Amino acid sequence: MSTSPQPSALSPPLRIWYGGTFDPVHNGHLTIACAARDALDCAIRLMPAADPPHRAPPGAQAMHRAAMVELAIAGERGLRIDRRELTRSGRSYSIDTLRDLRDVYGLDAPLALLIGADSLVGLPTWKDWRVLFELAHFVVADRLGSNIDAGGADLEQALAGRWVSAPPALRESPAGCVLRLQQPLHSGSATDVRSRIASGEPWRPLVPAAVADYIEHHGLYGTPLDKAGHDKAGYDKAGYDKDGHDKDGHDKDGHDKDGHDKDGHDKDGHDKDDPVRPL
Repeated sequence: MSTSPQPSALSPPLRIWYGGTFDPVHNGHLTIACAARDALDCAIRLMPAADPPHRAPPGAQAMHRAAMVELAIAGERGLRIDRRELTRSGRSYSIDTLRDLRDVYGLDAPLALLIGADSLVGLPTWKDWRVLFELAHFVVADRLGSNIDAGGADLEQALAGRWVSAPPALRESPAGCVLRLQQPLHSGSATDVRSRIASGEPWRPLVPAAVADYIEHHGLYGTPLDKAGHDKAGYDKAGYDKDGHDKDGHDKDGHDKDGHDKDGHDKDGHDKDDPVRPL
């Protein structure tokens, strides 16, 4: 049960997004999300990134990473998934996401990003990073080995006067505050999980059981595939079966096994319900 101060009935709702590649989502991610949920008494939206510009491409495709997040949070009170970055074309910048959120919730709604201390230290490498404080609060989760004071003079200056010590302060303004989350430290990392899988070391205890099963089932991160390169479900690394169809039965051009696209039209523009008459 949370022991943090409860928000007033008149307080505007605080909305928090926890972004990341989640490649894969692991127990440390869940520890942080649950700690933030309890400390701030609000739902946490886990938001998988499509193509983060400031780091190497993810090891698993977006559809797999999102599926693993859904499995990890199933049954967890107050944890949700937000797929908005996966539906945006082009590179995935936090500044664009926050502007989209402001368009949805307005300029006066308290919004926050939940990030790790390592991400805070690297914030000056993000696009338009100073503007982020005008659009959202930051909730910072400590990470083993991360030193918040190592961010340099520019970050120190940007953070000056923004630190708050109590969660209710985040509901008193739309953006601009920084709260340090006091949560149990967890040594796990997605890099460690991927490394252990690739080297054949024990890794399953580092992720939720359903996520471990998914990784093995789909042959992710170097888990065994058959001689043809297919996972246990019969799909290759791109997500297609031996006939070239994805899980929804569509080929790489978006057509189903009968040759129709998602709107029911064949390659010549005919409607499947009226194949003679072109549209």
